[in-house]
Amino acid sequence: MTTQLRMYTINRDSLHLFAKEWKEMVVPLRIEHDFRILGAWTIEETNQFAWLISYDGQESWEAKEDAYYSSVDRKDMEPNPARLISRSEQYFVDSIL
Repeated sequence: MTTQLRMYTINRDSLHLFAKEWKEMVVPLRIEHDFRILGAWTIEETNQFAWLISYDGQESWEAKEDAYYSSVDRKDMEPNPARLISRSEQYFVDSIL
């Protein structure tokens, strides 16, 4: 299983709006594309949003990501929650448990 930690710094005063839109639009579409969301958290003190996403299938992570981002539903997502992200960090992580 491939797992990625994503950390976003969200525009000031938009953290809760981002979390709401992400939960309503991104999560269902990710699941539809065979990803699993392992958890998501807001960090009020730093205006950040962190989440863990995984994929455990035959295709490569890159192929699944490309299919997700090139899908009509993702391209037509409105409003696009990404508009509220001022900084994005992504790290592949390995479980030690």
